[in-house]
Amino acid sequence: MAELHELGVREAAAAIRAREITSVELVRALLARIEATEPRLQAWETLDAEGALAEAARRDEAAGRGEGGALNGVPVGIKDVYHVAGLPTTAGWRGLPFTTPTRDSGPVARLREAGAVILGKTVSTPFAMSDPPRTHNPWNLARTPGGSSSGSAAAVGARQVPAGLGTQTAGSILRPAGYCGTVGFKPTFGRVSRRGIIPVAWSLDHAGPITRSVADAAALLAVLAGHDPADQGSRDRPVDDYLAAVANPAAPRLGLVTDLLERAEPEVRAHTEQVAARLEQAGAQVRPVSLPEPFERLVALQLIVMQCEAAAGHARLHAAHAAAYPPRLRAIVETGQVIPAAAYLRAQRLRHRARLGVRELLADVDCLLMPTASNVAPEPSTTGDTRFQAIWSLFGVPALSLPSGLSADGLPFSTQLVAAPWREAPLLAAARWCEQQLGPLGAPPL
Repeated sequence: MAELHELGVREAAAAIRAREITSVELVRALLARIEATEPRLQAWETLDAEGALAEAARRDEAAGRGEGGALNGVPVGIKDVYHVAGLPTTAGWRGLPFTTPTRDSGPVARLREAGAVILGKTVSTPFAMSDPPRTHNPWNLARTPGGSSSGSAAAVGARQVPAGLGTQTAGSILRPAGYCGTVGFKPTFGRVSRRGIIPVAWSLDHAGPITRSVADAAALLAVLAGHDPADQGSRDRPVDDYLAAVANPAAPRLGLVTDLLERAEPEVRAHTEQVAARLEQAGAQVRPVSLPEPFERLVALQLIVMQCEAAAGHARLHAAHAAAYPPRLRAIVETGQVIPAAAYLRAQRLRHRARLGVRELLADVDCLLMPTASNVAPEPSTTGDTRFQAIWSLFGVPALSLPSGLSADGLPFSTQLVAAPWREAPLLAAARWCEQQLGPLGAPPL
């Protein structure tokens, strides 16, 4: 068996179920890994070592009785915009008083029901927006891990925890996952509950997992997916068998999105073309496709909607503490405050029209294929380019970021796959097939 901190979600769950290891042993191994790497990485906001060990002991007792859910004994890190009972929620901004909730958010409650162990809260950029975090990239400490799910992506990439939860309004799951060499998965809008998560923009916010393999992402989604009547954005749709989807995948039909390929940096473009060629040689059908609307228009629509909704959500807090706001968050909120209501409504109408065109495009392929971001992880004064992920957040369609190689500088390349709404199972199947052809990325030098 691999070292305990190297175990993925399904490997750990199976080993605990078979009594080959205990959850307590796994948690202790991860805490030792965190102790050795966290001074350089800075991925955790709140580490609940005592609580995690106590819960792991309870999970071991359940395993001894032949009981426990699908994730029994598996540790998970939670982005610090999710409420976790008994742990503070700072939203990445300790400059203001923060709350310690007494109830779990919807996704955390589902994780607990499945037997997961909450290891602690991972770093978020302030209010899940674009101001840089203190977290470093495990592949190169002088590069950004991306944002806003910075801590979850870095911790999973650095083998501090097998899985983490993130949120995405523009590109906050896929981009950090891509920069940190992990799998990031944003389900369809409404597939996973957002109850108990501090919002950014109510019509754009998504919750989803970050893992080290596609099958592990499927295992997390199998637990997280489902209708939550307490979340107004939640949809009551059938939940597919995601683990069955990744068990024996077939070669997919892929649409290579030329609009994004042309806007990528040269090394990213060349890598994505090589990935497409490798997948085609392995049996996939690959053909070039174009977006139904100009790329710049889609980026602008997402930005307008996000700014207006963020301004509304921050109205009271900003009025009382504007001077304390970090600069990028403050700029987003204050820009949203001066955008006319007519412009917001027009953006929503154009969004609806564009969504219909995107669905027509997605009907002809299993997935769209493109770079996750225009660049590899840049320097840490920025969280990177959000545009390639943001347009899919605008449409609420499922998207996945898949590690696909290393640059000449040893930084992860990442390929993005996008499918039609509610088609998470075919997306995961296609991603698993691509993962099999491309091979594992391995662990970072950290």
